[in-house]
Amino acid sequence: MTNVISELSKYLIIILMILYTFQCFTIFRKHYEEDKRHVLRKQIVLMLFMNFVAYAVLYLQTEDTNMILMYLAVLVFIVLVQILYRVIYRKANMLVVNNMCMLLSIGFLMLSRLQFDRAVKQFAIASAAMLLSLIVPVIVRKVKHLKDLTWLYGIAGLLMLVAVLGLAAVTGGAKLSIEIGDFTFQFSELVKIIFVFFVAGMLREDTSFRQVVITTAVAGAHVVILVLSRDLGSALVFFIAYLVMLYVATRQPLYALAGIAAGCGASVLAYFLFNHVRQRVVAWQDPIAVYNESGGGYQVAQGLFGISAGGWFGMGLGEGSPNTIPVVDQDFIFAAICEELGCVFAVCMLLVCMSMFLMIVNISMKMSKPFYKLIALGLGAEYAFQVFLTVGGSSKFIPLTGITLPLVSYGGSSVICSILMLAIIQGLYILREDEGEELEKQRRKKKKQKNKNDRQDRGPGPSSGGGREKTLEEKIQEQTEKSLNW
Repeated sequence: MTNVISELSKYLIIILMILYTFQCFTIFRKHYEEDKRHVLRKQIVLMLFMNFVAYAVLYLQTEDTNMILMYLAVLVFIVLVQILYRVIYRKANMLVVNNMCMLLSIGFLMLSRLQFDRAVKQFAIASAAMLLSLIVPVIVRKVKHLKDLTWLYGIAGLLMLVAVLGLAAVTGGAKLSIEIGDFTFQFSELVKIIFVFFVAGMLREDTSFRQVVITTAVAGAHVVILVLSRDLGSALVFFIAYLVMLYVATRQPLYALAGIAAGCGASVLAYFLFNHVRQRVVAWQDPIAVYNESGGGYQVAQGLFGISAGGWFGMGLGEGSPNTIPVVDQDFIFAAICEELGCVFAVCMLLVCMSMFLMIVNISMKMSKPFYKLIALGLGAEYAFQVFLTVGGSSKFIPLTGITLPLVSYGGSSVICSILMLAIIQGLYILREDEGEELEKQRRKKKKQKNKNDRQDRGPGPSSGGGREKTLEEKIQEQTEKSLNW
């Protein structure tokens, strides 16, 4: 009976995910606020129902009451986030909030299936990060000196990366994180954010050749330190974000072409300098040929086996073998989703990520100040490219980079910084709404003043009661003049 329920539930989960994803793009065609709110409410219902079905299946399979408790915790988390954003930030973009909750809930669900202890830890970290993120939009909205701290961002980012280079232990061939007591933090995730602030501050007004050279030198120093730490995935994310921001700020195709050429040259150089890069390229070319080699093609091949085993509709929650993939809860969470929930569900999840990126770009395009415009574009580029690297590495589209899927993969540093990044986006959206209201007030004020001036220029009408009444002598004189003229 449990197998029948699991088999039927996977189709129900896919249908709910398709409906949710459809609403993500339907909202862009709605012009009235009431219609948009209706779409957002439907998304919340679909999200909660999908989680209910999924955790019910996990409970029936495991008979572990922890699954019920986890579902209740996720339910409370989603409801509280919705309430807090609506109460504290009435101008917030609720599509971004909904998508953030959906991606987080998918992560909680898959981690509960793979390793429940890590799901609990991820949930605790995400909850703390969410509470912390509630003050970020206020800072973005109220603190006007953020644009004046440019060099502070640059120096702080370099110091943190240098600390990782000098103090971090080697994990998977790279220096990624520093242990502080019982906690491990990957500073490159935080530097991704302040790096965008640095570049935006440098290019917000001055895009001269000299300024571009200085900015490129500092940005290059960030990338070089990451390369020396062998964190090549993060180095690639930094590089792409900088290239996008540089092109948007200067509108010079030559800079973009030069950057692409430099990136290609650096990739070839990294191939010859680092052994683990060569291993990943070989595993990308033919993972079966190096299937038995440690750190070679085994991980990629197992991920491909999982994706192909799931097919379009998946094997069902708890019915697959995703734990046979090394580091499945971090680098290969996408393969686990494909195996158990199906490629249709996985594609819908990617479309949710795409709708998030489109909303970020939309916010950026409507910002009037270059500093905020560049920040939104830079953060959006980092988010989108990180998704591309994770999915591309899992599906053998590109060589594996070891990048996590934002909000879905296990990793406290990644979840914290992803939530903070979206909180910054919310702050920019609210700031844009404030600017829109201010412009509307000024427009109405000008229109009112113009109407007042027009009335004064026309003078009082005949029925307005204004002006002096003509005397009898003046009327007789006027009639006499008309007779003489005739």
